[in-house]
Amino acid sequence: MEKVKINQHVSFSKVIQGFWRAKDWNWTPQALNRYINELIDRGITTMDHADIYGNYSCEGIFGEALKLSPQLRNEIEVVSKCGIVLPTDRIPNANGHRYDHSSQHIKRSVERSLQELNVDYLDTLLIHRPSPLMNPDEITEALKSLVTEGKVKSFGVSNFNKSQYDLINHSLVCDKLHITVNQLEVSPYTLDAIDDGILNHMFKDDVKIMAWSPMAGGKLFDLNDEKAKRIMHVITPLTEKYEVTTNSIIVAWLNKHPASIMPVLGTHNINRIDAALEGFNFTLTDQEWFDIYTASLGHDIP
Repeated sequence: MEKVKINQHVSFSKVIQGFWRAKDWNWTPQALNRYINELIDRGITTMDHADIYGNYSCEGIFGEALKLSPQLRNEIEVVSKCGIVLPTDRIPNANGHRYDHSSQHIKRSVERSLQELNVDYLDTLLIHRPSPLMNPDEITEALKSLVTEGKVKSFGVSNFNKSQYDLINHSLVCDKLHITVNQLEVSPYTLDAIDDGILNHMFKDDVKIMAWSPMAGGKLFDLNDEKAKRIMHVITPLTEKYEVTTNSIIVAWLNKHPASIMPVLGTHNINRIDAALEGFNFTLTDQEWFDIYTASLGHDIP
C-alpha cells in the first residue's frame, strides 16, 4: 500500500486502524497480536490510539499484544492523543471532564502512553480536542521537550478548526516545529470539514488529514434518516457498477479528494478491512463524487 509522508521521519499507511473500541473486543493479547499481523500483511501499519480510550485501558491492551512480538514495533507507526480528561480512578487528578493542555499534563500523558503501549516513542502525538483555555506556549514547550528527548517524532491536532490550528501552529513555527496532521470527522454524511474550508486550509499547509468516523458511525444505514437515504440512493448503484461494498465506495470517495485523507477504521472484522481496501482499486468519476456530495447536501450545487 502506498504510504503518506507526514514528515521526514514518519509516513502513514493510507488506511489507519483505530483502537478506541479495543476494550469492547474482549480479545486476548494473542488474538489482538494476530489481528495486528493481519493488518500489517495488508499494508495497514498506522495504529491510532488515545490515552482516554476504554476508560484509559485501550493503550494497555495494545501494549500487551505488542509484547508478544516486540519486533512489530519496527513495522508500525503508533499515534496517540492527549488533552481530554475524563473522570476515572485509573489515573491521579482525573476527577472531572475537562481539557488540559498544560505542558505538565501533555508530558505526563505521553509518559503514560509510552508505558501502556510498550513503546519508546510515538510516531505522532495529537492534541485530542481544542480547549478554550489552551495556551500555545504551553503546548510548544511540551512538544520541544518531547522531541528533544526522542519521545515524539511528529505532532498534530484533532478536531481543530482554522483559527485553532493557526493559533497553535504559529507558536510552533516560531520554534521551527509545525503541525503535520489534523484528525477530523469526514465522511459522505459529514461534510463540515469540506464545506467550512478546513480541508483546503490544511491542504495549503501540507497538513495531512486523518478521517475519523469515515463510515459515519452507521448513520448511513439508518432507514429513518432522510439524509442517509439520499446518500445510499446514489451509493447503492455504484456498489453494483464496481461490484464492491458500500465501505469500498466511501473509501474511494475519500481517496479522490486531493488532501490525502486517510480513513481511520475502527472495525475488528478483517473482512470489512478487505472490503474497505477495495476502494483503492478503482476511481470514481468526478460526476459520481459530486452525486454523493450533493445527495449529502440535499440540494444541487450552484
